[in-house]
Amino acid sequence: MLQSDIVLSQDQNGAARLLPMDRFSGALGSKVYQCLKQAILTLSYRPGEIIRKPEICEKLGVSRSPVADAVARLAADGLVEVVPQAGTFVARLSMTDIREGAFIRHAIEVSAAELVATTITDEQLRELRRNLMLQGSLEADGDRAEFMSLDGQMHDMILSFTGFPRLHLVSQTAWLNVQRARQLILPVPGRLRTTLDEHRQILASLEARDPQAARAAIGHHLSQLLVQLHPLERTHPEFFQNQG
Repeated sequence: MLQSDIVLSQDQNGAARLLPMDRFSGALGSKVYQCLKQAILTLSYRPGEIIRKPEICEKLGVSRSPVADAVARLAADGLVEVVPQAGTFVARLSMTDIREGAFIRHAIEVSAAELVATTITDEQLRELRRNLMLQGSLEADGDRAEFMSLDGQMHDMILSFTGFPRLHLVSQTAWLNVQRARQLILPVPGRLRTTLDEHRQILASLEARDPQAARAAIGHHLSQLLVQLHPLERTHPEFFQNQG
């Protein structure tokens, strides 16, 4: 996939690429933060791109204060960089961060799947089946954005089925930069289908209540993702930190 596949699919005005505030929940500051975060994670704001606060205020209809607070939170997440006398920029990707995030996610989810295979209930399996059915429809329609949303929900469900409430937070924090990089590979022809097939293997292992099969299925799924992500530093150098 060429860089233009992404650039041409986005409005050149960053503020115009923000979703409406009513798509998010919580207090005003939280909504602004979630809105900007979603735009960064989906590459509506591309790595290295400047974030113009006045445009965001105008688009969202808010004052500078909640936008400044949201930017500070995003900086703490490592998603933006505030450069004195220059401006605020979307942080460029780091392959080191991506590998680290994938490593943490792999360690957590492999262990989670192994545990869940021994405890999963019939109702939990029904939830996963419904999710996979919807994924199948979205894959057939080529709806990448909604497919990715359901993809994330499936992984979150498996983590939640462990009964450990903090796993989700740890996993999501580690996954932020991986999630951004994934946007570059899912448009590749056949990638949604491959991802769906891997998800079905995970479900089959859980239906069989086979801990080793579950461990192998989710481990394979996550390791294949890293194989796909590794070449991105070469194919999309404009999105990555200069390691030289």
